[in-house]
Amino acid sequence: MAAEKTANWEKSIQRNPHPDFKQVEASRPPFDASKTLSYTQTPDPDWQHGSGANSTSTAADAEKKHIAIDPYAAGRPAGFNYKLLISAIIPRPIALLSTRSADGTLTNLAPFSYFQLIGHDPPLFIIGFASALEASRSKDSLRNLHERGECVINIISESFIEAANSTSVNTPYGVSEWAVSGLTPRYDCETVGCARVQEAVFAIEGKLESVREFESRATPGKVTSTLAVIEGTRFWAREDAVNEERNIIDPKVLRPISRLGGITYGRVTEGLELPRPDFEKDLGGVEGAKKLESQHLPN
Repeated sequence: MAAEKTANWEKSIQRNPHPDFKQVEASRPPFDASKTLSYTQTPDPDWQHGSGANSTSTAADAEKKHIAIDPYAAGRPAGFNYKLLISAIIPRPIALLSTRSADGTLTNLAPFSYFQLIGHDPPLFIIGFASALEASRSKDSLRNLHERGECVINIISESFIEAANSTSVNTPYGVSEWAVSGLTPRYDCETVGCARVQEAVFAIEGKLESVREFESRATPGKVTSTLAVIEGTRFWAREDAVNEERNIIDPKVLRPISRLGGITYGRVTEGLELPRPDFEKDLGGVEGAKKLESQHLPN
């Protein structure tokens, strides 16, 4: 039932804009595996406190008007909010979530980009599911996570993006995406009974801390979203990706993939560094702050 609803949802939101994706893909340059993370200057290295937008902003940009969009406007489908938000809240990290049924007989692997780190002591993560907890309507991963209370969060790298994407297929409950993807399950986790993805440079064993359902605004009384809070209990890092102190992952080895809008994914091939400013040293303390305030008083 859940798989059928997923298929119908995909048809309704028209996530894929290409009538023939493979033909469009063939017209594009090949993937360049030699590209890795490099660093550039910031857009405006001479930027000063109080200066506002940097030099990439133009006068024409400042003249452009904004449009207010009511997410609850009469006749506005909830799917419109979905497409708008996943195209605007980018890039989003992806949790390739490994779960197992309560009796241990069924396994599941699926990607979720409603995912984020929310705390480090204890290590806490959130995953949002566009479904209710009710078994007939829940995502397979959510059902397993809720019933068994544990999972493994695997971070997706460039080296297995196609396999990870394949796990988003709308398989019926009981059909494991591990075989669909060809990824390797490793049952050597220390605190959970789920498998981690061998190919993942970084993975997190986790226990379900809490769960909360949210009702739809478009269809009052119907639960359409579920939030799961997960506490990390073990970290797994590939030895060539982590430093000696085991407190930094090298992005050049991780080569993470992020989610953009529609069917688009993003790579991390360029970065810039910006130190956090110090109030006394960089702003001049209270006097410096007051000076900036006086310069921005309304006329």
